[in-house]
Amino acid sequence: QVQLVESGGGLVQAGGSLRLSCAASGRTFSSYVMDWFRQAPGKGREFVASISWSGGNTYYADSVKDRFTISRDNAKNTLYLQMNSLKPEDTAVYYCHATRDGMDYWGKGTLVTVSS
Repeated sequence: QVQLVESGGGLVQAGGSLRLSCAASGRTFSSYVMDWFRQAPGKGREFVASISWSGGNTYYADSVKDRFTISRDNAKNTLYLQMNSLKPEDTAVYYCHATRDGMDYWGKGTLVTVSS
């Protein structure tokens, strides 16, 4: 089992940047595929970005491609999301997600608010 704790959210002006972190417990972090999802007010949860266990493969939603970068440090059991050129429509609670062998785990989320 893995526990996930997100941090780094906050209030930022449009065009600004934030870096989210997700700290994972346990000794098997490196074996999980890791993702970021987000949920805007009044909307469903949507995929943002994904990274393979080694970090060698990454995938992005079209809405964040070329603005966001997902990365991981397996030695530190930490997942990151660098968010640049933020837009008001990026306002959401951002969730860290881990999956392996049909099991998946979620953090409680961190709120990102982008003002216009």
